[in-house]
Amino acid sequence: MRFRKAGKVTENLWYLGREEAGIYIFEGRDNAILINGAMSYILPDVLEQMKTFGIDAEKIGKILILHSHFDHVGIVPYFKRKYPGIDVYASAPAWKIFSMPKAIEVMNSYSKLSATWWGAESALAAYDLDWRDDITGLALAEGDKIDLGGVTLQIMDSPGHSNCSITAYEPERKIIFASDAAGIPYKDFCFPSMNTNITQYLVSLEKLKPLPVSYLCGDHYGYITGDEASGFLDLTLKEGVKWKAVMEDLYRRCGGDIDAAGKAVADYFYNQMPDYFIRRDILEGVFKQMLKFISKNL
Repeated sequence: MRFRKAGKVTENLWYLGREEAGIYIFEGRDNAILINGAMSYILPDVLEQMKTFGIDAEKIGKILILHSHFDHVGIVPYFKRKYPGIDVYASAPAWKIFSMPKAIEVMNSYSKLSATWWGAESALAAYDLDWRDDITGLALAEGDKIDLGGVTLQIMDSPGHSNCSITAYEPERKIIFASDAAGIPYKDFCFPSMNTNITQYLVSLEKLKPLPVSYLCGDHYGYITGDEASGFLDLTLKEGVKWKAVMEDLYRRCGGDIDAAGKAVADYFYNQMPDYFIRRDILEGVFKQMLKFISKNL
């Protein structure tokens, strides 16, 4: 079953933010962790929801970034600057990206474009949400664990959506935080967002698929529970194979022209998902990136 509204997911776990972009707060005995940074413009929603649900920001001792894309790191600067003692975790490849001035420039630019598109410019004006080089933290990799006291998150590498993607898994309650390494549960769809390396994306899904899952906590369009959650990684894998075939077909039909194929793929995509949360110009650029990968591997 799919849930898209902010609220309690299960004991000590909350989903906050908006339907199109959310975060999770998971409380352990010792402290709490904020998982995913989402879009910067959701910060006012998150702060208000924390008050509503009685979540004490002072208890947040850790932030976990599952990959470095702008729509997954937006509120991290606010929390790290307001509470400097918070430990921020990400993969080593993600920290490398965060050290690149050009990458930071793109992140901040896309955040502003998205806030304007959603009519949420006031959020960026009211808070210091720009990424700068003052955001530092700790690197995680396959096999690492984050102990919150009675709650332990196991870390797995899951590249493909990005080369810096990691997944967190809580085995006791079978909760997985795969970010966009799992499919995006838009409405009744499952969109396999294979942005960077399609082959790696499918391999990562094969790796994650055997995990028992009762709660699949997505970063976009909420979370999934029950039988649907347990089968969602397998569904993403199947949809990934289909989506790859669609892109290959459109690439061939466009005679190998990346620009034309990118437009064709975007037309196909937005015909099915017309109000998807990412602006078309941004996502068309992503599709061109995917088509370049396809062109080298046909």
